[in-house]
Amino acid sequence: MDKHSALLWMENVSKSFPGVQALENVTLHVAAGETLGLIGQNGAGKSTLMKILSGVYTVDSGELFLGGKPLHIHNPHHAQEIGISIIYQELNLMPNLSVMENIFIGREPGPLFFVSRAKLEQQTRTILERMRMNLRPTSLVRSLSVAEQQMVEIAKAISRDVRVLIMDEPTSALSETEVETLFDLIRELKRNGVAVIFISHRLEEVLHICDRVSVLRDGKNAGDVDVAATTREELIRMMVGRPLDQFFHRDAHLADQAAGTTSADVDTVLEVRNVSRRGNAINPDAIVLDKVSFTLRRGEILGLAGLVGAGRTELVRAIFGADKRNSGEILIDGKPANIHSPADAIQCGIGLVPEDRKGQGLILNQAVRVNMTLAHLDALTTVDFVQLGAERQLVNEYISRFEIRTPGMEQRVVNLSGGNQQKVVISKWLMLNPKILIMDEPTRGIDVGAKSEIYELMYQLAAQGISIIMISSEFPELLAMCDRIICLAEGHVTGELNREEATLETLMHYCTLRKQVVAEDSPAERLVKER
Repeated sequence: MDKHSALLWMENVSKSFPGVQALENVTLHVAAGETLGLIGQNGAGKSTLMKILSGVYTVDSGELFLGGKPLHIHNPHHAQEIGISIIYQELNLMPNLSVMENIFIGREPGPLFFVSRAKLEQQTRTILERMRMNLRPTSLVRSLSVAEQQMVEIAKAISRDVRVLIMDEPTSALSETEVETLFDLIRELKRNGVAVIFISHRLEEVLHICDRVSVLRDGKNAGDVDVAATTREELIRMMVGRPLDQFFHRDAHLADQAAGTTSADVDTVLEVRNVSRRGNAINPDAIVLDKVSFTLRRGEILGLAGLVGAGRTELVRAIFGADKRNSGEILIDGKPANIHSPADAIQCGIGLVPEDRKGQGLILNQAVRVNMTLAHLDALTTVDFVQLGAERQLVNEYISRFEIRTPGMEQRVVNLSGGNQQKVVISKWLMLNPKILIMDEPTRGIDVGAKSEIYELMYQLAAQGISIIMISSEFPELLAMCDRIICLAEGHVTGELNREEATLETLMHYCTLRKQVVAEDSPAERLVKER
């Protein structure tokens, strides 16, 4: 296949953002009537590549061809006009409008400014029958299941004479039966000559529905194989095939602890028992967390591994009281903890460094001093007045201790680098002397040098007896940092691995398991039986 015979051809595509090379000379192609699986770890560049194809981003360099002709996509509307549509994991529908109104929004048939509802219904029915979709054109979208809403999104793309359809994690909120219905629709699209790009971390589904798989790793091509000539294990090797980061310097005492201790001779600080939560922005009945259980030991760095939609952030938010849990209990030092809000969690000695430090961890337009002491004001206040001298002394101590590079404590946080912003967030929680520090993607968006400093800081905290729960999308980071790793997929625990057991391949294996295929003798099942 070459650029003239392929329906879509992307060649040597590169894209960078400040401080990040998101894509480097990536080539991707797909033929008419072909389903291409696009896979890779979080941050591999899949979303960036598809946003270029759907008109959200423009390329820095590289060439695009559609039907053998050079292609320059100006914006998302232009992409749709030339037959390229994308269905995101978060569906883009108007719930209070009907199926037919959603499909033809802004393009309703009728003279002048009037809409012919009869024509609208007939055109919608034609598309639905062509794609064998069992939907009523007049049904309100809010009354449909998630799978049926996806059908509406597909019908909307078909109504625009789609040639290339991108599906981003389309099965994440679907049941087994609904997944098979979606696959029937994909087969129908193929029969109609539509090229489908299927993005998913569920490798079994990729191997089941796709003709070919393209793998991205660190913004580069890592492989392109026919489904008939590959295996799940080979795809995993292509996804994770790289050496561990050279900037990890693990302290000897932590390695000794991981190698020579068991749960019987290490204090358990936190125990999570059967925590469940239902409901998300798309589906109020979706299972977000399903009877999740694990323990955290004193001075331990415990990793939470998982792919998009696994429930990692949702789990720690439930522990921290930021999100409601439907069932389950949390124990601190062996005693039930009554945590219903972040304030309750703080009283129990838990701090949370959030994934979105700018949106949830900092007040960007305020000073370093204000951000650092925000959660500690009660201890610095006498008769409703903040003791400024004590506050300044404490802030200076933490700036010096963590080598925060700032002109002064009154510098606005927005003007600091990402690494120094993260140190400010961590300092805010350490002022409370927490027993447990939850760190959600602690090195995301910071440079390599700053990452090394954050790693060293985490080692120091663990050495002082603070227990850390670490979420990271970078599996090499988890492998190098953590004493144990809990693997999550679709809101449930699929495996628990110690340092000796954990490899890139085993992590990817457990993080791509579906609940239905977790064997009875798997680490996840052994964990449940032990408890």
